[in-house]
Amino acid sequence: MTGRIKLLLLCALLAALAGTAPAQDMDNLKARAASGDKTAMRTLADAYFENQDFAQAIPWYEKAAKGGDRKAQTSLGLIYYRGYGVEKNLSLALKWWRYAALQNDPGAQNNLGNLYFNGEGVRQDYVEAARWYREAARRGHIQAQWNLGMMYFDGKGVEKNIPQAYYLTRLAALQGDDDAAAMLNRIAPYLTAEQIRQADARADDWLKSGKKIWQEE
Repeated sequence: MTGRIKLLLLCALLAALAGTAPAQDMDNLKARAASGDKTAMRTLADAYFENQDFAQAIPWYEKAAKGGDRKAQTSLGLIYYRGYGVEKNLSLALKWWRYAALQNDPGAQNNLGNLYFNGEGVRQDYVEAARWYREAARRGHIQAQWNLGMMYFDGKGVEKNIPQAYYLTRLAALQGDDDAAAMLNRIAPYLTAEQIRQADARADDWLKSGKKIWQEE
């Protein structure tokens, strides 16, 4: 099971850096950040992070995170989790991810789920892991949908529910997760043709809805 849980760590932050400001805009970005613009602070931090200038990135992430920017909080949690430019500190990673998770940042919610699932910096708690995976999965987070689906498949932290495992894995597959698409073939033999049809229809409806946040199952 542990091997099947997916992490949202460096890959997610690097994806966010796709919008990093070009070099010619750095002076303007610094001026906006210095004036208190939290988005500019985070974007500036992202630019420094992309260049692996962690000494410059961290103070700006901290300023934005302390100002309540949930994306900066998630990134700062990653920095402390991985030890980029600082000593690795799971307590601080937990702190910042929790702040962001409580603001409904799906990446932070998935990462909190990982900490509880693996017992990193906290007591291992599958129920709490499932709780945070569910919050992220409801918001369309691919890795969280996979992770929660595997918990339903194995019956860890939740009551074993193969149709729900298939449904969640199908959601991830519809969003381009190749591992999830392959996993569907392993789950399908446990289900009837009607159960598969219903799960596929639910997943298709969710995608057509524009990935609307779904309520508790």
